[in-house]
Amino acid sequence: MARQQFVALLASGQRMLGALYASGTVHCSIGLHRDDVDATRSGTHLLSLFTISWRETNVAPRSVTAARAVTSVEGHTGVAFLEAPCGPAVLSETTLRSADGGALPQRPLLQVHAHLPHPDCRRLAVLTLSTTATARREEYRAILRQVVETVRFVHPLGGDS
Repeated sequence: MARQQFVALLASGQRMLGALYASGTVHCSIGLHRDDVDATRSGTHLLSLFTISWRETNVAPRSVTAARAVTSVEGHTGVAFLEAPCGPAVLSETTLRSADGGALPQRPLLQVHAHLPHPDCRRLAVLTLSTTATARREEYRAILRQVVETVRFVHPLGGDS
């Protein structure tokens, strides 16, 4: 029985990873860490999901591509333009809720996005940090901003990516 449950859980995970891959996701990391900001909630753990996805775009100047990424889709808030070492970038947020009566918990999901146009002007890297810890909005924005500062569009073995 335990083996069947494990296989079912593994199959569910494979479907989730397949859906991420189908939407252009090339990297996914799961984080579990203590909530060390609120001392009254010591021992509380926060769960987060970090993904990197590639999206094809129409050829345009990189700053235009970054702006279009958040203005062409409804629901983005907290939009901020920044000049990162890899070029222009836009940070934004979305907050999602599962459908009423669904199998998922009714907790809101905060997603902080960074849209980074590639120098070839044909692709857009989208870094997304997701969590149900909506009270930590500013901390997660700061984390993603720091990650954006490390992005470089160069191949690790030389040449362009």
